[in-house]
Amino acid sequence: MPPFISIIVPCYNEEATIRHLLDAILAQTYPRAQMELVISDGMSTDKTRAVISAFQSEHADLSVRVVENSVRTIPAALNQAIKNSRGEIIVRLDAHSMPIPEYVQRCVTAHEANKGANIGGVWDIRAGANTWVAESISFAAAHPMGVGDAMYRLNAKESAVDTVPFGSFRRTLLDKIGMFDETLLANEDYEFNTRVRESGGKVWLDPSIRSVYFSRSTLKKLADQYWRYGFWKLKMLKRYPHTLRWRQALPPLFVLSLFVFIVLSLFIGLGRVLLAAQLIFYFSALGLAGLKLAIEKRNGFLIVGLPLAISTMHISWGAGFLWSSIASLFSAEKHG
Repeated sequence: MPPFISIIVPCYNEEATIRHLLDAILAQTYPRAQMELVISDGMSTDKTRAVISAFQSEHADLSVRVVENSVRTIPAALNQAIKNSRGEIIVRLDAHSMPIPEYVQRCVTAHEANKGANIGGVWDIRAGANTWVAESISFAAAHPMGVGDAMYRLNAKESAVDTVPFGSFRRTLLDKIGMFDETLLANEDYEFNTRVRESGGKVWLDPSIRSVYFSRSTLKKLADQYWRYGFWKLKMLKRYPHTLRWRQALPPLFVLSLFVFIVLSLFIGLGRVLLAAQLIFYFSALGLAGLKLAIEKRNGFLIVGLPLAISTMHISWGAGFLWSSIASLFSAEKHG
């Protein structure tokens, strides 16, 4: 008898993509009787629950349960789903994702081969809407200038890595390292994987484990996402300073230098020269990247769209990180 699998999914107002996920889980090659889906819903206000209910009525042979996440945070949703699950192996997915049919089977196979304590795959990122902005964001979310060396978004080889998207793990791992940290409202996966590695376990990336991920559809949603990433990244780094990577320091330094040059430009000519030079260099580099990709993909809008999306990611992440730093300083002084 193959091991029983619990797929856990945090969810909130995902009526546009949740059916894609449900259909993809229904199409899994893994035995349906040995699989359950637990959705932790943050009390959605759109038609998400109605879409799920309709699917449950149509496909009663697949165990689908919804639990309410009144806390409305991702780590709380994950922990709640885990507590309401019964699988020997837990596979974490996202309401924005669409796993390939072999996804669960390949996770199980990798665990049975003892390749890692937490095993995940790679993303095929697609646009969250049929607009040139959304298309540009999907390309930026997989571009080295946008995501640095995040192997799960780039062409990857099977290997041990720092982190994987979503991930799958045996329930016994939680007895060893604990659940997801509910004090972090972002970066909860990276923090979880840091504990996996510090406990002596491997975080394993298997490129044959693939899923489609629908990126944000507007620049505002992208900015909100990356602000949150930057803000909570500092909280994570305070606990694990040794996990800092050089690429993560670049966005805050860039935003800080922009602020300094803008202030200087109000008073001295050199400040204006430095600000202009920085902006020209930065957007020229992004423009060349956009031009190269536009030629490769034969999509002219990428000349403008890629720089817009990547600069939104950099500035939002950097500003969120700096704001978190300032908030921490004031909090320390208040309690000092």
